[in-house]
Amino acid sequence: PEMSGRLNGKKVLITQSETFMGPALTAAFTKEGASVLADDGDLTGEGAADALVERAGEIDVLIANLAAVNPRVPTVDVDDATFEGLFRAMVMPLHGLVRAVLPQMTERQTGKIVVMGSASPMRGQPRAAAYAAARGAQLGYVKSVAVEVARHNVQINAIAQNFVDNPVYFPKDYQETDAFKARLKDVPARRLGTPEEDAMLAVFLASDECNFLIGQAIPFAGGWVQ
Repeated sequence: PEMSGRLNGKKVLITQSETFMGPALTAAFTKEGASVLADDGDLTGEGAADALVERAGEIDVLIANLAAVNPRVPTVDVDDATFEGLFRAMVMPLHGLVRAVLPQMTERQTGKIVVMGSASPMRGQPRAAAYAAARGAQLGYVKSVAVEVARHNVQINAIAQNFVDNPVYFPKDYQETDAFKARLKDVPARRLGTPEEDAMLAVFLASDECNFLIGQAIPFAGGWVQ
């Protein structure tokens, strides 16, 4: 579709640019006229997220695209290292990124942060406790920080997605299995969302058209949660 150029002149930082929603986000934001810094570095190390923001310099939009594989094992089989690893991959980098970018955004009195989150903490599922805990922490973090910085005209929101086509959670070979087809019956839309649909919601949240949504976790899951 013809793009509107609604992000012309905006500098956008996208993390994990080669995985999860990274490629679709990079394409959509570039088409909308943004200057995209697509980074695929490992953000789990101490200070890595802060260092990335420092290298990026002045940015108008932060897209926190963070993913880790859901181990999908019974809760009693989740050891401490696995549990902590999910937080190290998806929660600690989020805080590092936001903590590093907020001073410049609040000083300019403008900025957008969009977290590519998950709907998993919104609906209980077996064998997902550790993953849902980390994804739930992201959503709680967004709600709290967003109301803290709203007076500075900085908007922070999350896309709480599930059943969106991406290589981390719905690889092509998995989509051919009976297990996947059984899960899809639980989705009212009866299909996966496309990466492009997801990315365009992120574009809207990052645009100047969206200045009054504060701390929302927007379900994007084909009706799996509402």
